[in-house]
Amino acid sequence: MTKPVILISAGDPLGIGPEITVKALQDSRIKQACAPVVIGEASSLQKAGFTPSLAPLLSIDMPATLVGRPRPTALGGRVSFQAAQTGIKLALKTGAALVTAPISKQSWHLAGVEFTGHTELLRERTGADGLMMFCAGNIRCALVTEHFAIEDLPRLLTKKRVQKSAIHFIQALQKLGIKKPQIALCALNPHASDNGQFGRQENSVLIPAIHALQKQGYLIAGPLPTDAAWMAHSRGQYDGILCMYHDQALLGLKLAAQEPIVHLTAGLPFLRTSPTHGTAFDIAGQHKADPSSMIAAILFAAKSTL
Repeated sequence: MTKPVILISAGDPLGIGPEITVKALQDSRIKQACAPVVIGEASSLQKAGFTPSLAPLLSIDMPATLVGRPRPTALGGRVSFQAAQTGIKLALKTGAALVTAPISKQSWHLAGVEFTGHTELLRERTGADGLMMFCAGNIRCALVTEHFAIEDLPRLLTKKRVQKSAIHFIQALQKLGIKKPQIALCALNPHASDNGQFGRQENSVLIPAIHALQKQGYLIAGPLPTDAAWMAHSRGQYDGILCMYHDQALLGLKLAAQEPIVHLTAGLPFLRTSPTHGTAFDIAGQHKADPSSMIAAILFAAKSTL
């Protein structure tokens, strides 16, 4: 059987992206599962131990030398952004899965990049909604909103947005082999607002969205208080939970997960996965980075594209 091609963008050259990319490529499971192609800056990868025997390298040229301690830089932002863009173009052209090592949002900002992160870039370049989703074994969650201030949530949470996110989530779960996914939707306010005692979003947005989805035949419950939703999911009552904002998902996910967590963007023309940590500038270049989440992201992509 032909091994699936997996595109890997190596992330910020001053972060741990090059190191975890190399460590993942050195893992025998990766060699058995796929044919990786790396996109990144050559010198940072070579410092991390990269050799041509590990994978083909599509080199991103560095217009100057990166010096000093690992940190957010405009140069690192330009390099990692170009690597991500190249990966997206190739994925769109070939249908291959894309695995993205961590970038620094601050580096992208310093480089004048208009996107706050990979998800927003993927949406613009593919024209798809792109749902942020996380998996760790049987623990699965997705986000209705991602990198926004808490004060903006009441404006951002609309019935249409919640419904689209739920449908993308359910379709992604089906692609993972769950024929009739049952999901729970988290409330925004404490205690699901106690029927409007503190907060109106449950009654005005979430409950109408759930009823509309149920009429379409989707199996969805809620809105549930966050603690109740995570407890029920961790006990196997639901196949996944749909969270309203970033920390509502990530806190429960990292406490409940018993396996390395994989981040994926559902609803794109190709599969995109990534590890669930950042650039870790504080340990970059010290060969301390744990590659387990990167390995899991690559193996997940390889398994899902067979």
